[in-house]
Amino acid sequence: MNSWIQTVERAATAGATVAKSHFDSDLTVDTKSDKTDVVTVADRSAQKRVIDELRKQFTEEPIVAEEGELQKHPSSTGTCFVVDPIDGTNNFVRSIPLWATSVARLEDGECVAASTVAPLGFGTFVADERDTRRDGDSISVSDRSDPELCNVVPTLWWDYNDRDEYSGVCEGITSRFADLKRYGSTQLELAFLAAGQIDAVVTNRQGPAWDTVAGAHLVRQAGGTVTDIYGDRWTHESKGLVASNGEIHEIALEAVDV
Repeated sequence: MNSWIQTVERAATAGATVAKSHFDSDLTVDTKSDKTDVVTVADRSAQKRVIDELRKQFTEEPIVAEEGELQKHPSSTGTCFVVDPIDGTNNFVRSIPLWATSVARLEDGECVAASTVAPLGFGTFVADERDTRRDGDSISVSDRSDPELCNVVPTLWWDYNDRDEYSGVCEGITSRFADLKRYGSTQLELAFLAAGQIDAVVTNRQGPAWDTVAGAHLVRQAGGTVTDIYGDRWTHESKGLVASNGEIHEIALEAVDV
């Protein structure tokens, strides 16, 4: 696997280690855009550790990251790193171990390497331009094609004013597939899809790059399909995200058509 894998995995691991040291402790929780958009010292400390690790090699490289005053949107040209220090902060502050640290490398808007590290039992995921690995072993999406055997996740979050859309997507899933799952961490959900543990991850929301880019790359390199809600190839600028094992993709697209 290429040298970018070593870079993003090392940075994600460093950040996850810092985040883990704060887990299940008494944290002050601040809010950002709304009551469910929360941040803690763990997010800020983990992000600083990731950036410090990247800056050891890349002193001028643009970094897109969730916290603070750093760049918020990747450019469609040039290179950058995309960082999510803790994806699943709402889980984190409730001592639920479903969260991860993700780092991705983009070149001209395309991901070339990604790592998602879930240090509390879910593993280290990496993907370059050849394959996806979990704790060193190659993984692939499921081959399930019968929707009545498939588990699908509605990911990201809908504003309170858009809960009818959320309900519509949930109904679209439950009326077509075996079950609906929700884990509260988009990056971890996409990693589970890449490992064949679930069969699709869908939303009609446009999520920030730090929530989606690394995970979408994991899925693609594990043999899955990632599009927007119209079935066109997904990018970080797309409307919605529909990621699947490929076998049930058309039905997954129907589920988000609300």
